[in-house]
Amino acid sequence: MSKDIHFFYVYNLMKYSYLIIALVIFFSCKEKQQHTALNDFHIAGEMKNVMWKGMLDGIIQLDSIPSENLYGIGPIEHLSGEILIVNGKVYTSTIKNNESSLSVELAPKVKAPFFVYAHQDNWNKFSLPNYVNDLKAVEHFVDSLSAQKSSPFVFKLEGKIDSAWIHVQNLPPNTEVHSPKEAHQGQVNFPLNSEKGIIVGFFSRNHQGIFTHHDSYIHTHFINDNKSKMGHLDKVYFNPNDVILYMPK
Repeated sequence: MSKDIHFFYVYNLMKYSYLIIALVIFFSCKEKQQHTALNDFHIAGEMKNVMWKGMLDGIIQLDSIPSENLYGIGPIEHLSGEILIVNGKVYTSTIKNNESSLSVELAPKVKAPFFVYAHQDNWNKFSLPNYVNDLKAVEHFVDSLSAQKSSPFVFKLEGKIDSAWIHVQNLPPNTEVHSPKEAHQGQVNFPLNSEKGIIVGFFSRNHQGIFTHHDSYIHTHFINDNKSKMGHLDKVYFNPNDVILYMPK
C-alpha cells in the first residue's frame, strides 16, 4: 500500500470515527435533557419547548414507568387533553361532543410531550392555617414548609373544595404552535363547586418554564372523588378546615 493511499485510509477512518463519537455524544445529551432524574423525581421534556417551539409529540409513554406509589402531571401529546397520575392510576381528561362535555378515563398507554412525576409513599400530614384558602396561599405555605429543601418534590391536598376552575387542553389537530397563546387554542375551562377530591402538585423554585409556569413554583391538577372531572387547576378556594396537606417525609 502506498503512503498516499495509507494516509487517505487513516484520515477517513479517523474522520468517520470522530463523526460517530460526536453523534453518540449529541444523542446522549439530548436524551439526558429530555429525561432528567433528580433522586426519585423525574422530568421528561420541557414546558417551554412545547409552548414556544411547538414540540407537541409525545416523548414518554406512561405505562413505561413503574406504577407503584406513582404521581405525575402533564398534558396529552399534541395538547389534546390533560394527564394526572394518582397513586399509580393514570387518568386522562379530554373534550368530547364539540366542547360540550368532559371525559375522564383510565388510560395508562397515553403519551405526553412533557411530564413530571415521582414515586412517593411516605407522607407527613399538615393541617392548614386559617389564611391558606386558595392556590397562591398553598404555594407560599408549601414553600415555607420546605425552606430547607432545595430539590423539587410532589405534594397533595385532599378534602372538599368550595369552588375551583380547571382547564383542559383541546388544541385543534395539526395546529402549529409558536407561543403560549397559540398553544392554548381550543382550551376549555370548567367551573367546579362543592367538590370532594384530590389536588396533586409539583413544587420547585428552579424549574419555571420546565414544568411550572414562569410566575409560579407549583403545577397542580385536580380530580374529584367520583372521577368525573379532572384538569389543570387554575384557581381554587376552600375552607382550610376541610383540606389536609400531604408533604414528603
